Order: sequence, then C-alpha cells, then structure tokens
Amino acid sequence: MPDDRGRRDQTRIDLGQDHQVRYWCEKIGCTRDELVHAVAQKGVMSEDVANYLRRTKR
Repeated sequence: MPDDRGRRDQTRIDLGQDHQVRYWCEKIGCTRDELVHAVAQKGVMSEDVANYLRRTKR
C-alpha cells in the first residue's frame, strides 16, 4: 500500500506511514524506536508524544 502523501494531520502521528515516521522523528529529534515507544505510552497525539520524549531524554 503506497504512502498517502495528502494533507498531513499535524496533531496525530500515524506509525503506519513511513513518511510520517521520518517526519516526526526529524521534527521531534528522536529515533524510530523512541517514537514507537512514546506512541505506545502516550497515544498518537503529537504534542503528548513530543512532551513525553522531552521529559524522558533529559
């Protein structure tokens, strides 16, 4: 199934879309594994994931 590169929802992280995973890893400054773990802990809302990663990377 090809990536849907239409309008990006800036509030949610879709781990099923490789281009979104790359985008969020670059934007947040984390690895794919860190992103996957954070989404498992906090859900798909990008702000929640970013805040979680900032707190845990100190």
